[in-house]
Amino acid sequence: MTQSENRPLADIMRPSTIDDIVGQGQLLGENGLVRRMVDNHKLSNLILWGPPGCGKTTIARALAKSVDMDFVPMSAVFSGTSDIKKAMEAARMNREIGRGTLLFIDEIHRFNKTQQDTLLPYLEDGTVVFMGATTENPSFNLNNALLSRCHVGVLQPLSTTDLMTLMTRAEKFMDKKLPLDDAARLHLAQMADGDARFLLNTIEYLINANFKKVLTPDKLDSAIQKRAPLSDKSGDEHYNLISAVHKSLRASDTDAALYWTARMMTSGQDPMYLFRRLTRFAMEDIGLADPNAMQIALAAWQVYERMGSPEGDLALTELVIYLGTAPKSTANYRAQMAAYRTARETGSLMPPKNILNAPTRMMRDMGYGAGYIYEPDTESGFSGQNCFPESMSRQKFYHPIERGFEREIKKRLDYWDGLRKKLNSKNST
Repeated sequence: MTQSENRPLADIMRPSTIDDIVGQGQLLGENGLVRRMVDNHKLSNLILWGPPGCGKTTIARALAKSVDMDFVPMSAVFSGTSDIKKAMEAARMNREIGRGTLLFIDEIHRFNKTQQDTLLPYLEDGTVVFMGATTENPSFNLNNALLSRCHVGVLQPLSTTDLMTLMTRAEKFMDKKLPLDDAARLHLAQMADGDARFLLNTIEYLINANFKKVLTPDKLDSAIQKRAPLSDKSGDEHYNLISAVHKSLRASDTDAALYWTARMMTSGQDPMYLFRRLTRFAMEDIGLADPNAMQIALAAWQVYERMGSPEGDLALTELVIYLGTAPKSTANYRAQMAAYRTARETGSLMPPKNILNAPTRMMRDMGYGAGYIYEPDTESGFSGQNCFPESMSRQKFYHPIERGFEREIKKRLDYWDGLRKKLNSKNST
């Protein structure tokens, strides 16, 4: 078997020109960032950011070929500062004979600050055209100095249509038909979840496995290991998913919230993290509009801790539905922020003496507790006495909304405000 035959199908079929690449129209289409580089026959330093199998390496290779530059690939996982310096020396020698070099570093986010800084002088003097590939958000994982010298091209997962096109190309390339019915073909494209490499590797296996019968979607699942949805437990996708859950709940789009919750659970996210965020949502975005929300969040959390999955999954679903359909209010959260802000601004003001305890004679002689009114002994159960510092004007931090239970709270507060004004007016006359 030759070296070429040992290469995986995804590598053998890698497009050599920009025009042959499937998908990424936002970069490769008319007026796209990469298309302009090809049309102008001049490359710029570029960071390619996107999920696995979306074409980052393929685009870099095709760009180097389009302008007839040497393509020097490196991996930040296996390479270090000494490897960079060796590559740069070779690039300098290339430049002396009038030949350009495109340095491509995969997983560039894995380089530390010092390693990233090593690249800067070579980018400044044009020794190489630099292209880096990353699955992580460059703004979080790359130095500002490196980012400022590069364009950033954002790649998207390939669409189901793109993947179906690749499937047809692979069949023509191998001159064999996949052992799949129409439903299974679509299922395979959806299972690939935007990853061309996964799709082509699976196609290669299916064609070479010599299945005797055409596979249905269920048989396909049995024949290959079903791929989990794209996600991670600490990176961009993790925060994208929890943001989608949170924003869907806030919009009272319960069905969308259920979908994003399912995405998190089926991709192996920590259920305890999800319950913690949902409990926070119950306090922060629902609050007293529905006081039961926090109790249901805590109860669902406890049920899951005691029963685990799959039984506890129903408690999570019930919680998401309850939070999605509950009235929303941030009055509780805004009251906290306003009170904390005022507390920081006003310093260490003493409480008014009328609401201080006076356990000793000396404290009573100093006026502690003087004028205190015991509310249950009043006719209305409300005295209107001042509880703010004497040198501070009365503040209003909590502004309930006309929704849910806060409608009732607002009635109580309005009643007490009106009663306080009457009592203060009476006391001042």
